[in-house]
Amino acid sequence: MEKHINVDLLIIGGGVNGAGIARDAAGRGYVAMLCEQGDLAGATSSASSKLIHGGLRYLEYYHFRFVREALREREVLLGVAPHIVWPARFILPHDKGLRSAFVIEAGLLLYDCLARRNRLGRSRRLDLRTAKEGPPLKDHLTTGFAYSDCRVDDARLVVLNAVDARERGACICTRTRCVSAKREGGMWRATLLDMRDAAATIVTARALVNAAGPWAAEVVNIANGREASKRLRLVKGSHIVVPRIYEGDQCYVLQNEDRRVIFVMPYETDYSLVGTTEIPFAGDPLKARISEEEITYLCAAVSRYFRKPLSPRDVAGSFSGVRPLYDDGAAAASATARAYVLDLDAPPGQAPLLSVFGGKITTYRRLAEDAMGKLSPYLKPPRDKRWTATAPLPGGDMEGGDFDRFLRKLRGKYPWLDAATATRLARAYGTRAEVILGDARGACDLGVDFGAGLFQAEIDYLIGQEFALTAEDILWRRSKLGLHLSPVECARVSAYVDERVHVAK
Repeated sequence: MEKHINVDLLIIGGGVNGAGIARDAAGRGYVAMLCEQGDLAGATSSASSKLIHGGLRYLEYYHFRFVREALREREVLLGVAPHIVWPARFILPHDKGLRSAFVIEAGLLLYDCLARRNRLGRSRRLDLRTAKEGPPLKDHLTTGFAYSDCRVDDARLVVLNAVDARERGACICTRTRCVSAKREGGMWRATLLDMRDAAATIVTARALVNAAGPWAAEVVNIANGREASKRLRLVKGSHIVVPRIYEGDQCYVLQNEDRRVIFVMPYETDYSLVGTTEIPFAGDPLKARISEEEITYLCAAVSRYFRKPLSPRDVAGSFSGVRPLYDDGAAAASATARAYVLDLDAPPGQAPLLSVFGGKITTYRRLAEDAMGKLSPYLKPPRDKRWTATAPLPGGDMEGGDFDRFLRKLRGKYPWLDAATATRLARAYGTRAEVILGDARGACDLGVDFGAGLFQAEIDYLIGQEFALTAEDILWRRSKLGLHLSPVECARVSAYVDERVHVAK
């Protein structure tokens, strides 16, 4: 028998934008429902460069307002999510054959000015012959620049928004596909299909939000048959994971002759993350994979600047994502604006459809606010109060927003926990790490040890509280422990998760 549910807002898409809108709507008191055909952050939102930044390179294209707004959001996210958003120092070595030092210095000065209220260090020029960040780089690179931005665990940012949305009353349905949606009597009537057991649910909603990312055009077509593909420009971005290239916490920004930049960052303790590429994409976004040409391109960029050359043979892993950019007519993908566009389709007397095009992870919260601003007049009574800029995400309620202080407290409370695991749990869960650890007085109190600091207690928490249904959800999105576990250990995790999920059903 089909289930029937009535909601104020049905959101299609469980990436960062969809989860952010669900959270914002629920916090305003609306009845919100989100459906995602796969796992939360299962596509684009877990394949980013994992940065919260203004986008220094967009200044070249005169996107000043966009950069300013992104920098303001950087400050907001540092405040509400100090566990999964953290400061990082970026080193930009100057190559005399590319952008001039004057242009770079002027751009960084403007970047600092646009940030206004800046919790991070300001930019400065470096002598790479004496700076501590210089040794990994080749000898001819004598001048560099340092500036600050932030890093983020992108997939966890999505999950925590969804967790908060649920705790505020939203219904979050993963592995659930919207197969039809049509307007009836001033409302939306949508059919959702559970991809696990083929059970159907009929949802009646006062408004529909299309936050399907690369699939946004398909959702528009499902909803009203209107051709929308020309609004999107699909661009594939790929990253490689390689054994650690250098010591230190600093990140590097490498200029290329094609005027793109490549980031090189510490990743999961033992690795470096290198990316990203930008090439046009067509096809199924779920099948996006890195090409040999992209691997060669990224390795060449690193080898051009670092003493230790990088070869495709060094690649330990990779991931690719398809960015759904709003097509602004720019000739090159790298020049296409990352600003979001909210397209409201609201014929008189009919229920509204709001489609999200473009955007970047840094500005997801502001996007959600603007989306609710557009929808509020159609959701009676309208609730216009903006609240997400000051409300911590789950686990972000640390005293003074001080992550280091919280980590010291956690290690003091659980002295038997090794430093690496304590840091990982604090980064991933913030104050909710104590929910996982509970009254444990030793590792044996956390249940089965699966390796790399992953215990049964954490897996049970992820299944019960964070929508995890498979080992992949846990090992590659809720964490990156798949990099640290052997195939045998991964198989043990998979068997345990399958058993737990089966019992829960």
